[in-house]
Amino acid sequence: MFERIAELTIRRARWVLALTVVAVVAMGALGAGAFSTLLGGGYDDPSSESSRATKVLDEKFGGETNLILLVRAADGRVDAPDARDRGTALVRELRGERDLENVVSYWDTGSSDLRSRDGREAVVLANVKGEDKELEENSEKIIDAYGGTYGKGEGEGNGDGAALTVRVGGGASVSADMGSQTEKDLVLAESIAVPLILLLLLVVFGTVVAALLPLAIAVIAIVGVFAELYVLGSVTDVSIIAINLTTALGLGLGVDYALLMISRFREQLASGATVEDAVRKTMSTAGRTVAFSAATVAAALAALMVFPQYFLRSFGYAGVGVVAVSAVSTLLVMPALLTVLGHRINSGRMPWYRPGRTSTRTPLWGRLARTVMRRPALTALPVLAVLLLAASPLLGITFSTPDERVLPEDAESRQVTETLREDFNGSEDGALHVVFDEPVGERALAPYAARLSGLDGVLRVEASTGVHSDGNTTATDPGNPALGRPDGQQLTVVSSLTPKSDAAKDLVEKVRTAPAPAGAEPLVGGADAELVDSNDSIAAELPLAVTLIAVSTFVLLFLFTGSVVQPLRALVLNLISLGATVGVMTWMFQDGHLSSALGFTPQPMETSMTVLMFCIAFGLSMDYEVFVTSRIKELHELGEDNESAVANGLGHTGRIVSAAALLIAVSFFAFGTSEISFMQMFGLGSGLAILIDAIAVRGVLVPAAMRLLGRSAWYAPGFLRAFHARFGLSESGPEQDPVPAPSAPYAKDSAGV
Repeated sequence: MFERIAELTIRRARWVLALTVVAVVAMGALGAGAFSTLLGGGYDDPSSESSRATKVLDEKFGGETNLILLVRAADGRVDAPDARDRGTALVRELRGERDLENVVSYWDTGSSDLRSRDGREAVVLANVKGEDKELEENSEKIIDAYGGTYGKGEGEGNGDGAALTVRVGGGASVSADMGSQTEKDLVLAESIAVPLILLLLLVVFGTVVAALLPLAIAVIAIVGVFAELYVLGSVTDVSIIAINLTTALGLGLGVDYALLMISRFREQLASGATVEDAVRKTMSTAGRTVAFSAATVAAALAALMVFPQYFLRSFGYAGVGVVAVSAVSTLLVMPALLTVLGHRINSGRMPWYRPGRTSTRTPLWGRLARTVMRRPALTALPVLAVLLLAASPLLGITFSTPDERVLPEDAESRQVTETLREDFNGSEDGALHVVFDEPVGERALAPYAARLSGLDGVLRVEASTGVHSDGNTTATDPGNPALGRPDGQQLTVVSSLTPKSDAAKDLVEKVRTAPAPAGAEPLVGGADAELVDSNDSIAAELPLAVTLIAVSTFVLLFLFTGSVVQPLRALVLNLISLGATVGVMTWMFQDGHLSSALGFTPQPMETSMTVLMFCIAFGLSMDYEVFVTSRIKELHELGEDNESAVANGLGHTGRIVSAAALLIAVSFFAFGTSEISFMQMFGLGSGLAILIDAIAVRGVLVPAAMRLLGRSAWYAPGFLRAFHARFGLSESGPEQDPVPAPSAPYAKDSAGV
């Protein structure tokens, strides 16, 4: 197949490039609309109890509070006549907004819970209508219209000083801030990553033309996946954060695969091959490796699609798309570019470039492998000890879902939430919502609400029957009739507990297990309930995702190596390196080390991002596993002993793996500049995982394991050996080259990439 693709691109190179330009323009026009279709959120399981509770709230009670206006009286208390008049006018305007419902304020109810303890601030609660993108757009309109100063210079006898200051918070505002911050972070990350990658490519290749080609593949991949996300976002829910993965992975894999192809092509030219023959050999060797390396990464990312949260599924869509477009463009566009450019690929030489030095052979990596294999235990044990020490924070890992704390401290929505927690008697923004989707009588509802109010940590329970606290009904507050309907009831459980803490999660379970009115089934929702349900649903699907990754990896590596031991060795080593990576991220982002330097607020690990980081890092580590192991296997089959095959295999692939790892790590590290803490964690963690894999695993643990395993490293039962002989894969394709002379263990072999 690869030979046929090579012949096609050689004969029709200019046509392939012309069609590529047309396709990129078309995909660019389509992908330009991606931002308008992608959504925030997506962390919840739509079939969970909390999601069903939210649906009942939306259908019967006008939705739960997702927008909070924190109103401050500039000259005194909110009870002052002037502040009350302006506050009442503000509420009247809000109720006139067609995109808002359930507008409730301190000036309507007189509830002390909606007024700060110092009397200078009051709260207006509301629900922004709409779902998904419509909700985001409506929220942004309300925030733009009412945030800032209200009533300045209006009204008879009112001076500027009497104006109200309005700050906007709540879930809808947090989502809006996260969306806008994501776009800013993306621009900053690209402005850092692209120049750095180009500079590194110039160092690696030594010529301008060769350095620009990987970026061309990366651009095709990114534009293509933007178009894919636009189409998918038009028919299903797709998270806007998938844009960040698209750019990071698109840059990384585009460079990764192009690096492999260009290095092989230049090596063939340096050996005296014609341009056409160099393209053919490149496709039959490096092209084959690109195709099946892409399959390993795609298999790991495809596992994300088993999760019910569209936040995680979105990364599956984007990740598989990036891998597919990167691989296809590398296999179709790159050979056409190489054919047209020919020897001009070495144009634009840098001062350090030396013509003829294009071999990927790196004696340093070969010598390192031989040193490790002479004393495998002595060299591997310290590396294993460091990795296991790095993984030790996993013993205390906890998980959460994103809230306002992932935003920078100067984000208005975060400041509002913090003020509500510090200066008010419990915030309804973090309350639990208990709803009944059937009639419940007052006689049954009141005792139930009173029981809930007696639970540890509960400040009050608001219901249509009254406000309940400490197991009793507050005689002075008749309750909110809007919380009751003939066909349903709603209770708001306000607690003093820190949101998403262990105590808050325990409260969710206590409320869910509290005896309910006879014949009624309460549904418990709210932020803490969503966290519990999200973690439970991810935990339920995680075994399936891990199984899919492990099985697909095992099959692909067996097809490359013909061994059942090599896939197991790769899985074990990758799990160790990934454990170290997640452990370091836990030490930083949960335990708070380096938080002041990086500017984030320590909190439990974000569940979805941790799963995503694991899948991304695992897929990329398998990418390098294929690069290295396929070469070792090839040399082993050509007659080299195990030690020589490993040393020469690493000698030929070490430079490519290390350069590719550094380049792809840069694209992820750029997201360490993000103002959203879970994006910082994802970027730094993914980049660290790649470097650990390229240096510690490929450089030390792989040769040590191969030496300790000896000939058993290539073991497979007889029937599987027969299967591999017929269907197995190798980088060299159908033709085998002669065995290198034993006296020159680092001599360039003709199959080298």
